[in-house]
Amino acid sequence: MSSLEYELDDIELSAVPVGRDLLLLITGGVRHIGAASTAYPDGDTVVATTSAVPHHKEHTISEAIALRAASALNRTVTVVMGIHYDDLSKEGILKVVETVNSKVDQYLAQQF
Repeated sequence: MSSLEYELDDIELSAVPVGRDLLLLITGGVRHIGAASTAYPDGDTVVATTSAVPHHKEHTISEAIALRAASALNRTVTVVMGIHYDDLSKEGILKVVETVNSKVDQYLAQQF
């Protein structure tokens, strides 16, 4: 196991029900708030809004996760993300995205 794979073990997904809605908090490495995306059913579609902190990149995946979760669960979902590892390569970034998506997949599978 590479050191990056070991570090990625600290990526966490926490789910907090908020009434009928859901908050997913996804953090890892140096935890922080880098982006927040909210998705909600609107008629036959699901729409989302995203807010990102300048110089952070979490918004590039938080909105897709919020849309996927809101669609699968038919409820409003807010995803708050903050993951930071120093000096990640492109391969490292892909590993982070893969790890996050795997955790989201596992969470959603447990809901049915």
